[in-house]
Amino acid sequence: MTLLERIAVGFDGSADAQVAARWAFRLAGQVGVDVVVVHAVGLLEHVAGTGNAVELEAMAHRLASEEGLDPGRVRWHLADGDPCSVLARAAQPPIEADLVVVGSRGHGARAGLLLGSTSHELAEHSHVPLVIVPAGRTAPQHEQDQ
Repeated sequence: MTLLERIAVGFDGSADAQVAARWAFRLAGQVGVDVVVVHAVGLLEHVAGTGNAVELEAMAHRLASEEGLDPGRVRWHLADGDPCSVLARAAQPPIEADLVVVGSRGHGARAGLLLGSTSHELAEHSHVPLVIVPAGRTAPQHEQDQ
């Protein structure tokens, strides 16, 4: 059994989320594991009708394709709740992730902060290893060194 079988990546469509998703897709392709793209739908998104999960799902699949990941290795997971709670539960069924990947900041990013609230809170509470991908990263480190 391998240590890594499934990666969960938080995805809100922001630039940092796209960088994190590309990083996760590239890693998944290198080690032959599946990726679950997780989008949390909070109360404000329900009320305001903002965010289009169908468009976000299509974007995530396009990014996976651009990174060369087999489409059969990518699954979309939409869940009610705040992003931190939803991603913290990613280690449990139905996702059962061995690793959680997030961007350093999402749509609610405030200028000057290195980490957004979700990545910061996950760093404190995640029950599985967490990778916070800084903006501008597109590949796991060992691939960039080659």
